Amino acid sequence: MATQTLTSKNFESTITAGGIVLVDFWASWCGPCRQFAPVFEAASVTHDDIVFGKVDTEDEQTLAAAAKITSIPTLMAFRDGILVFSQPGALPAAGLEQVIDGVRALDMDAIRTQLAQQNQPA
Repeated sequence: MATQTLTSKNFESTITAGGIVLVDFWASWCGPCRQFAPVFEAASVTHDDIVFGKVDTEDEQTLAAAAKITSIPTLMAFRDGILVFSQPGALPAAGLEQVIDGVRALDMDAIRTQLAQQNQPA
């Protein structure tokens, strides 16, 4: 599956649709972003069960600000609508594969329980 463009109109519905969603926050003038783009695109072909989305931080400044993006590229991973990974910097292919493997291996029931406990009043 090829990468898809995410905007303020489809970002929320994409990340909350379920499953794993990887989001690359990037800009055309960013050298590391251009280096990471083919790695991200290749992974999108290999992992057709994962949604790979790209947010152009120049076109979507409000969305980038809401996501608290301070450095690009930034890779975010969502699973079942929950942010489970966020890291700035271009990853090599092996590094991206490690992130994917780690996100796949997460115990989401444990994460939901932990989040529920954190959101309870003290």
